[in-house]
Amino acid sequence: MRTKMRLLGFRGAAVKPLNEEAAAELGAELLGEALVFGVGGLCLYLEYLRQAGQSRRREEHLEQTLSDLRHGLEQLQRDLEELRAQRHAQGEAGHAQGGAGHAQGTSGH
Repeated sequence: MRTKMRLLGFRGAAVKPLNEEAAAELGAELLGEALVFGVGGLCLYLEYLRQAGQSRRREEHLEQTLSDLRHGLEQLQRDLEELRAQRHAQGEAGHAQGGAGHAQGTSGH
């Protein structure tokens, strides 16, 4: 009874002793409420852990996707630079051949 009074906010209130039957009933009620609150708290904690795990897995998946996209972008940039270098090399070779052919063509006239 003192515990119940403390939970309700009464401090130092005089409590007359209960008979055995009332004390057992009050104890059983208190134990039942503690059990319900304990199970409820455990459920909340387990749900929190589940949500945190899902969030962590989602974050890891997004980071992996982002990493894959970055690697793909880097590969595309390397390929683009390679193609530009090839085009540039072909363009210089074409100018060199075109210039020589142009010089030969004008000298024949």
